[in-house]
Amino acid sequence: MDPDPAAAPARRRRRARGPAGLLAAVAIVAAAVGGGTAYGIQELAGTDTVASSSPAGTPVVPSSQKGTVSGVARAVSPSIVEISAASGSGSSTGSGVIITEDGEIVTNNHVIAGASSIEVRTDDGTTYSAKVVGTDSSKDLALIKLEDASGLRAATLGDSGGVSVGDQVVAIGSPEGLTGTVTSGIVSALDRDVTVSTDQSQGRQQEQQGGWPFEYGGRQFNGDTGGSTTTYKAIQTDASLNPGNSGGALIDMNGDIIGINSAMYAPSGADSSAAGSVGLGFAIPVDTLKADLPALRSGATG
Repeated sequence: MDPDPAAAPARRRRRARGPAGLLAAVAIVAAAVGGGTAYGIQELAGTDTVASSSPAGTPVVPSSQKGTVSGVARAVSPSIVEISAASGSGSSTGSGVIITEDGEIVTNNHVIAGASSIEVRTDDGTTYSAKVVGTDSSKDLALIKLEDASGLRAATLGDSGGVSVGDQVVAIGSPEGLTGTVTSGIVSALDRDVTVSTDQSQGRQQEQQGGWPFEYGGRQFNGDTGGSTTTYKAIQTDASLNPGNSGGALIDMNGDIIGINSAMYAPSGADSSAAGSVGLGFAIPVDTLKADLPALRSGATG
């Protein structure tokens, strides 16, 4: 009997989309909430192969809800976690994205840098301890692994190379510790150069005084970035991002992860009552993450 001619196109539509644009680390003010008032640009503190773009169990937006913020939120929220990292200098809160059902989680390096202990809370309220697997400060990315986890909902890693200015997007994270917060907006620009400090000791000290040091457009924010810096290209979005969104997901309307939220811009010198999202957020393209995953999984540090 001849195969159903409608089945082939459907299968073709499921194939993974190809990778694109490099971004480098956006550590613009630690989005970790425990560091003090955030000023200027504020950081929105497996296997041996690159994560599949459509892993088994990945949340998929039902066809009846595709293109809706509520549909994306319902499908992807179970794959977004809150991360609490404790260190000798204090504690910080950020977000992360589950990429395997046994608890591999991607986040920003600045969220967990220097942590002596890491606690992760999933969407259903379950709390896990986690260990650092690999870090890459040059891209502000880190991979952590939950202890004794199974059956988690893994996110779908999409294709940031297919992203266009004006595309509608959804952001999910834990700003100010408000777990599972959903905001929406559009892609405002692509390939924005962001330069950040990779000096963890200097960064933590500056963070306590207002945020992770960074440069953007030739200007420095949150103190001196020092001599150890890295520059990467980011997706710019007007979806509301605030401290604590760091490491969370920027998602397209199909429910695919297209970026890891990493920083937001607030007017320089804003006081604590004014500091917050003004519609200038930045995310590390997911294609940068997919290219970096093998090194992170191998235990690379840097």
